[in-house]
Amino acid sequence: MGGFTAADLKKLQKQLNKIQQGNVEAFIDACAKELAARLLAKVIKRTPVGQYPNSSGKKGGTLRRGWTSATHEEAASGSGKGNAKAYADSLKINHFGNTVVIEIVNPVEYASYVEYGHRTANHQGWVQGRFMLTISEQEIQNIAPKVLESKIKKFLGECMK
Repeated sequence: MGGFTAADLKKLQKQLNKIQQGNVEAFIDACAKELAARLLAKVIKRTPVGQYPNSSGKKGGTLRRGWTSATHEEAASGSGKGNAKAYADSLKINHFGNTVVIEIVNPVEYASYVEYGHRTANHQGWVQGRFMLTISEQEIQNIAPKVLESKIKKFLGECMK
């Protein structure tokens, strides 16, 4: 019959001592950025792209590019980061007690109108919202426990070597 000996417990203690506060904080930040990147990938795919006639001079995709841009102008010109993972890695992480916050903003001024819906120009009708961020957030909340569990197992496995 198996059991723990004092030597086993001392070995476990040494392995647990390897986990330093800095490592844990870096791990938590990496988890937050992973979830942010997954959210961005989902919301970008879900964001509609405007279709305009060539004669209009308008270029579709500004709203979609806005998810990885700092300004509306960057999104309109296409000069943003473009890659959800690279952009998520560049985002600032805020710690409020035990809460970790990464703010994801689309700087395109009409983003909220597409997200939640809006009146038509003549005020006679309503354009339904697309809820691209709302739905993506719900999907991330549903998968976050599994994603984090996997990352925690990997992290602890590396610490116990």
